[in-house]
Amino acid sequence: MPDNARIYIGTSGWSYPKGEGTWAGYFYPSGKVNELEYYSQFFNTVEVNSSFYRPPNPGYVYNWVKRVPKDFFFTVKLWQKFTHPKMYKEATGEEAAISQEDVDRFRQSIEPLANSGKLGALLAQFPPSFKNDKYGQQILQAVIRTFGSYRLGVELRHRSWSDDPNFPQLLCDNNISWVHIDEPKFQSSVSAEVPQTSDVAYFRFHGRNKEMWWQGDNETRYKYLYSTEEIQDLASKVREAAGKTNLMFAFFNNHWQGYAPRNAVDLQRSLQLPFKDVSIQIPLQDDNQPENR
Repeated sequence: MPDNARIYIGTSGWSYPKGEGTWAGYFYPSGKVNELEYYSQFFNTVEVNSSFYRPPNPGYVYNWVKRVPKDFFFTVKLWQKFTHPKMYKEATGEEAAISQEDVDRFRQSIEPLANSGKLGALLAQFPPSFKNDKYGQQILQAVIRTFGSYRLGVELRHRSWSDDPNFPQLLCDNNISWVHIDEPKFQSSVSAEVPQTSDVAYFRFHGRNKEMWWQGDNETRYKYLYSTEEIQDLASKVREAAGKTNLMFAFFNNHWQGYAPRNAVDLQRSLQLPFKDVSIQIPLQDDNQPENR
């Protein structure tokens, strides 16, 4: 591992208080606890996913800054209005017509992170149906123009992007990170191996629960615990990317019952990074273990 590589490992989101996949009793202890403060004892970064549904209140974000250590980074997922217009319309009943007011509202929501130096990157996650066609290229370029002044990563999941040998140059020219993703693979899926296109590496590990990927809900889809061998394979990819960059983020999104923080510690350990063991807070429960495939 290069001495100058700054490696940040954490989870996609930190608050899962309800439902079958809750972290209560698995990662978070019983009783009253500030979840972000507790989380930041174990990890040096977190990916904010609530911003996908609406820009967060800047007052809340300012309080996040006060809750975490000095060297802690947040990455923030872009509002779905910018990346998922169909989903936005289904959720709100309104067309996703982007205005300068929308851009300003989102920028203001993350100002406390940017001003404090705790904004690691923005994540533009596009849906699996988002293709490399004229429309897709226009949308992507608009996102790059609008948010390219930040460290920006794009998560592209349709194979048309990785099938195009000329596409990576657009990201390279704008220093945009092509997010490396690990998730179940289908005929339309983007390639498992994508090039490094910026000075920031960004990984997202969603789990490999192929059977529940399309028919499961927002909890059961992510019921997947990476095995020791799989973690070692992910670690080799992270290690290779870290050798090409100065800053690297890796987030586990397999959030079912605290699987994500557990695997994040596994990755820290595999990379021989300092870690604080969370195995006591996340007990092994054989009846809840997914069948890894």
